[in-house]
Amino acid sequence: MRRYGKHTDEDDVRVRPSRRGSRPRTHRRPAHEDAEDGFVLTVDRGRITCLVADRTVTAMKARELGRKSVVVGDRVAVVGDLSGHKDTLARVVRVAERTSVLRRTADDDDPFERVVVANADQLAIVTALADPEPRPRLIDRCLVAAFDAGLDPLLILTKSDLAPAGPLLDTYAPLGTRHVVTSREEFDEESVARVRELLAGRTTAFVGHSGVGKTTLVNALVPPERQRATGEVNAVTGRGRHTTVSALALPLPGTAGWVIDTPGVRSFGLHHIEPSRVIHAFPDLEPGTAGCPRACSHDERDCALDAWVAEGHAEPARLYSLRRLLATRERREGD
Repeated sequence: MRRYGKHTDEDDVRVRPSRRGSRPRTHRRPAHEDAEDGFVLTVDRGRITCLVADRTVTAMKARELGRKSVVVGDRVAVVGDLSGHKDTLARVVRVAERTSVLRRTADDDDPFERVVVANADQLAIVTALADPEPRPRLIDRCLVAAFDAGLDPLLILTKSDLAPAGPLLDTYAPLGTRHVVTSREEFDEESVARVRELLAGRTTAFVGHSGVGKTTLVNALVPPERQRATGEVNAVTGRGRHTTVSALALPLPGTAGWVIDTPGVRSFGLHHIEPSRVIHAFPDLEPGTAGCPRACSHDERDCALDAWVAEGHAEPARLYSLRRLLATRERREGD
């Protein structure tokens, strides 16, 4: 082995290049001042499809975003090849601050929350009145998630030709939730017009378990070239098949509105939601909590809401609805 002394300027000294190159490290990041604004339409296996101006662009998340997620509904800044041509790829370099975030966990024991949709202002909860049977616990959980995210809930009941809507609507009447009832799985123009009127000018996320007609309704709302594949309910299990595998934002024709079709869910975990935030969706009851003990669950002997309602400040049915929604976090959807 050859050893060198103090003088290492001989011609035969070899310097091994660094694998990372000789460029000095820096914490400065490019400003990307030339980035264009985009709207995330869908995310599939790391590929982000964005609407940039009038073009659909495929992009990847830039390295500088780190662990920050990019989800459907995000407003982003995009650089790179923005032509939208086949086999081109751009980069998402910034995600704008979100106005709202709809989250869920796999179940109530799962500490890892998943962002479903960003920047929506309305949550359409789609459920069938029959085939498959309605699951009120799942509806309750979606309502809690909507109230927590600051979204206006909209209840859409399908297949009313198979079962009456009255009993289920009576359950949610004290909440004042807007609703629309459709008579057939293949929606007629009158039904579609009623739904479209409630969606105009808004960004609405559609949720519901498989087989309720959610994607069928979305297809009736958007142009034919935007329609998605649908499935049928299993005659043995009474459950639908997952045909929608990723969330997708679709523009409503003739309005500034968007609908976001999400995959069918079998559960809607609420592990991430603090029950104390649900009360904000009940402005007639919230002042009555001033006399509640600290960390009150609003369903215990010392809760001040009982006296508040007894004094006539709010309807008893409203307090019952609040407690039913709070209790749903402790129960499974099938209970």
